[in-house]
Amino acid sequence: MKPPQADEHAAVAATALTAGLIEGMLDAVCLVDGASLRVVAANAAAADLLGADVPGLRGRDVKGLCATPEDFQFWSDAAGGLEQAIESQTWLRRNDGTCVPVLRRVSRLSAAGGSSLFVLVMHDRSEQCRIEGELESRVAELAATLESTADGILVTDLAGRIRSFNHTFARLWSLPDEVLRRRDAHEVAAFMQRSVSDPTGYAHRLAAIEDSELLQSVDTVILRCGRVLQRVARPQSSRGASVGRVFSFRDISERLAAQRRIETLSHTDTLTGLPTRRVLADRVQFATALAQREGTSFALLVAGLDHFRHINDTLGHEFGDRVLCDIAGRLGACMRQVDTVARLGGDEFVVLAHQADAAGAEAAARRILETMQGPFAHGGLSFTVTCSIGIALYPAGGAQLDDLLRHAHGAMQQVKQAGRAAYRFHEPGDASGQPPARGRLRLDHAMRQGLAHGHFRVHYQPQVDMGSRRVLGAEALLRWRDPELGDVPPGEFIPVAEASGFIIAIGEWVLRQAVQQAARWHAQGRDLVVSINVSAVQFHRDGFVDSVAAALKDAALPAQLLELELTESILIQNAHDALLRLQALSGLGVKLAIDDFGTGYSSLGYLKRFPIDRLKIDRSFVRGLPSDASDAGIVNAIVSLGRALQLEVVAEGVETEAQRAFLAGTGCEQYQGFLFAPALDSASFEARLGSQTDVIGSAFGRLPSA
Repeated sequence: MKPPQADEHAAVAATALTAGLIEGMLDAVCLVDGASLRVVAANAAAADLLGADVPGLRGRDVKGLCATPEDFQFWSDAAGGLEQAIESQTWLRRNDGTCVPVLRRVSRLSAAGGSSLFVLVMHDRSEQCRIEGELESRVAELAATLESTADGILVTDLAGRIRSFNHTFARLWSLPDEVLRRRDAHEVAAFMQRSVSDPTGYAHRLAAIEDSELLQSVDTVILRCGRVLQRVARPQSSRGASVGRVFSFRDISERLAAQRRIETLSHTDTLTGLPTRRVLADRVQFATALAQREGTSFALLVAGLDHFRHINDTLGHEFGDRVLCDIAGRLGACMRQVDTVARLGGDEFVVLAHQADAAGAEAAARRILETMQGPFAHGGLSFTVTCSIGIALYPAGGAQLDDLLRHAHGAMQQVKQAGRAAYRFHEPGDASGQPPARGRLRLDHAMRQGLAHGHFRVHYQPQVDMGSRRVLGAEALLRWRDPELGDVPPGEFIPVAEASGFIIAIGEWVLRQAVQQAARWHAQGRDLVVSINVSAVQFHRDGFVDSVAAALKDAALPAQLLELELTESILIQNAHDALLRLQALSGLGVKLAIDDFGTGYSSLGYLKRFPIDRLKIDRSFVRGLPSDASDAGIVNAIVSLGRALQLEVVAEGVETEAQRAFLAGTGCEQYQGFLFAPALDSASFEARLGSQTDVIGSAFGRLPSA
């Protein structure tokens, strides 16, 4: 038998040998005495893991490394021989008190002399735990993203098995709770196929998507409940390989409904439900193609309600809207099914009569007038609404919708001017006295450019005393020479300026130019009265009287040397307001004249009340003198009226000595016209003043009227 000392030496030698072996291992390793549970050896990896040096670990109670109750219990059982080995994930306490996650393996080794050692192997799991934590965080973020999106999301693997979905997907498809809990892919797929309006088509499209792993597709799915879903299918890849498919579903029912509403509004009038101009244009295009192919015609009728504004003003727009709806129903009922009744806005309706010649168009117009004759009853009231109809035939009335509408509208306006409640065809020779719309736009633009660039000028036509033949004044007349249009007659551009409101700027410019010229003549000792034509738009504008006063003040011109010429129509429109303005102008000292007297609708009562100084006989009554008895009678009456009202009388357009002699015989005081001189620029006018000794005739000869 060996002595005990020999066994102890052998145990120490074995421990030393084992300690040398563990130093070469990559994992952290400690040798623990089986009886005392103290560390007898450790490698450098263990020291690094536990935050200590190797000598500091030797002799340390292994229970001091425990961080969980389970570890304490294991080592207690191991010391009593109840546990021999273990492998588990746990936490160990480091020297600084922090804990480190490890994969821990413990094995018992028997040594000489009946002693034992525990081999504690520890693998650091810190990096693995960090990665797992990040993965869990990202999975949680992905889940939150899926739930927060407005789209329904379904994720499947390549075999079609459900891997994930969000609550929006379940809500959009109305999946029952029991189906959701079971997460049976076949059950969910069967439920989805039963829920669509076209199960067969749905199955075919889904099979085509699943057959191609890399296919990306977008389509729509209509459910039996009426909901419309947009389905987007995309492949899901991992490390370059396809691992499944992601389906997203979006409810587009409201968007499609809104698009349908917009489409409906673009084709139908919101009030009456009748087609709009867009639909009318398409049908006119079709009618044009049909007429060209078959050699027929069609008609476009514009029906404008007569005095409909009175209904809106007296009974309100809501009442008027109900009447418009009633009229729309009547028009639709009296026309053929192949015809189109449209409303382009306001109180005007348009009827497209297919394959209608003049007789067919006239019959359609008569039907409209007849259906409008029936009384309307709304809100306990019974009343009648009539309409005026203009008709344009294709192709004589135009080849395009715009042309047909313009010509039919022009004919309708002529009906209104002639008394209303009738119809009229557009005739190729009809003229409205206005340039076409495109020409008006061009003319309006050119006028504005012309005023800004100095293309306008003022000429002056002498006003001559009938007896002495001396020049007493001048009428300021506007002239315009455009670089592209040439000389544009006032009769062409003045109506356009009045319609656009640009006449105000032009009138203000003429006023200041004429007043300044009159001031220059006054400074030269020539007290000539300068007359200026004033438009209705300019006269009724707020601040007109102030602008006249300002022009006189700026030029230092005596007010009695300025005369404003107004037409009769200006004076009878809002006579009370006109009287106040005339009195204000008269208070400034400005002279006032009625231009083109006899061509309007003057009231003798107004003439007596208005502070008028002169009457101007229109050239249309002078042209026939002295041979035309009617003209002679009218001129005598005007002169007599002027004498009775103590007004001066001036005759316009005097071109012959015979005309002048007749006018002198009636007692007319002054005249103007080509007999003496046309309208002249200021320099020529002043030169003409130098030949005042000329008695009859004109150095300018006989010139055509401007």
